[in-house]
Amino acid sequence: MPTLHRRVTTHTDCDTVFAYLADFENATEWDSGTVSCTRTSGDGGPGTTYANVSKFVGRTVKLEYTVERVSAPDFVIVGRNETTTSRDLIVVTPAPDGGSVVDYTAEFTFTGPARFLGPLMMPLLNRLGDETAKTLRTALDGLTP
Repeated sequence: MPTLHRRVTTHTDCDTVFAYLADFENATEWDSGTVSCTRTSGDGGPGTTYANVSKFVGRTVKLEYTVERVSAPDFVIVGRNETTTSRDLIVVTPAPDGGSVVDYTAEFTFTGPARFLGPLMMPLLNRLGDETAKTLRTALDGLTP
């Protein structure tokens, strides 16, 4: 199962960062691949669903995400479509300087013919992870005046 992990440090406090990331509609601002993300049900807590549209390798990818857990310091959301499941774990902890450290882990499971492409996808997923770490840091730093 391909897995990505990125760590981002920001000067923005944990409470602000967690609230921002737990509102998954904000993914359009911090996830470099996300084109749109709309809440389709729920109040942001477990069971809440989001329709997410992303661009990946020039293709449009639609996933329905469901919040599995949202309880500081961590947030788990699972995205699914006919060929892919993405389980994202976001953990927000205090940084020594008073800011925050965000650990973002995404585990991908591919089904059908796509399951054979998993190992070949890692370089592309790594590039997406690097780009998202940059946009995430910029978005989080922008939360503090």
